[in-house]
Amino acid sequence: MSSKPKLEIRLCAPRGFCAGVDRAIQIVEEALVRFGAPVYVRHEIVHNRYVVEGLKAKGAVFVDELEEIPDTAQPVIFSAHGVPKSVPEAASARNLNFLDATCPLVSKVHKEAVLHHRRGRHIVLVGHAGHPEVEGTMGQLPDGAATLIETVADAKAFQPGDPERLAWITQTTLSVDDTADIIAVLTRRFPAILGPHKDDICYATTNRQEAVKAVAPEVDRMIVVGAPNSSNSQRLREVAERAGCAGAVLIQRASDIAWDDFAGIGRLGITAGASAPEALVEEVIDAFAARYDVEVELVRTAQEDVTFMLPRSLRDAVA
Repeated sequence: MSSKPKLEIRLCAPRGFCAGVDRAIQIVEEALVRFGAPVYVRHEIVHNRYVVEGLKAKGAVFVDELEEIPDTAQPVIFSAHGVPKSVPEAASARNLNFLDATCPLVSKVHKEAVLHHRRGRHIVLVGHAGHPEVEGTMGQLPDGAATLIETVADAKAFQPGDPERLAWITQTTLSVDDTADIIAVLTRRFPAILGPHKDDICYATTNRQEAVKAVAPEVDRMIVVGAPNSSNSQRLREVAERAGCAGAVLIQRASDIAWDDFAGIGRLGITAGASAPEALVEEVIDAFAARYDVEVELVRTAQEDVTFMLPRSLRDAVA
């Protein structure tokens, strides 16, 4: 009979990689196969140190800006979060061979922004200042064409030039509930404001938050595996707290576990942000299994079968 204390683990599903992250990583890996090392990547391809370090080991070179890349025929890849339109323009001016790993759901938001601007509407972008996805979306438009709204207070204070010519779009990785509160304020204050035909918050963000809401009230502690600069991972931790789990923490991997915080627990919830690989989830479970008599229960709230195609040049290479 085991002398270890018993621990029930409620494992959220869906969790971890989404289709956009999977595609971005595959673009880097396929480029390395086809062109060899080095392959240059502007910014982290996705927000996960484990993934980035793994790609570095295969020959990917990560840079902050294009100016750091020498004149080369090797591929240059833009991250899944999207880039301002000035970046591909600068790459073209240097005749760089670039591949765009922007998530297609982020590209959808870019297209919405451009279309609204062409039709003479001022754009309200709901998102977080400084996030690369927000910088990429704002960078599709001229200065002054969009206003960033981060909170309900921002929405209440917003004073547009023409309240009849507005449209709202959002970052894809926000809290579903927080965003709904902000949009409710905007639509109440500006009844003519137009929104997207289909929500901009992506299916993966929504599904992972719903799974956390199902698990969080039933557990003593909740672990979100993900990076501190990952918006969707941070939102999962916040969602867990609001759903009733006061002890929700965000960790990058098992070595980050503060064991004293988990003393005496009987039920633990685990999920992972959309850029966190399953290997890190398994690492966390194994760490608890070394200290507890673990029983794992999968809690699934949605099925996902979304896939995105690679860029045509790499599809041809794979074929």
